[in-house]
Amino acid sequence: MARRAGTTVRALRFYESQGLLPAQRSANGYREYGEDHVRLVTEIRTLQAVGLSLDDTRPFVECLRAGNTAGDACPASIDVYRRKLAEVDACLDRLTAVRADLVRKLAGALARQPGPCHAEPSC
Repeated sequence: MARRAGTTVRALRFYESQGLLPAQRSANGYREYGEDHVRLVTEIRTLQAVGLSLDDTRPFVECLRAGNTAGDACPASIDVYRRKLAEVDACLDRLTAVRADLVRKLAGALARQPGPCHAEPSC
């Protein structure tokens, strides 16, 4: 299962402990996973790769486990996208303000410098 899903056994156990990956047990106690489980793990990994926390993936996993064809077919998943996008936008706004402040500070520092690099940010 780990190999098919492109992850580690440790990650699978962690997802199971967090309630994201239900593990059915065979008579001998081994965990049994099907293609639906591979799909859940793939969804979790894909969402984490774009910056969602493990907790953020819950609505997507629940949506898939409810029988939907996509993890973002449910309103709760859309809400996560919207919230995360607002967080990213706020972060970009803060970074843009920091960049503008740094550009102003650099320009001021360069204006006080003697020599050929006067007011040349690339020097």
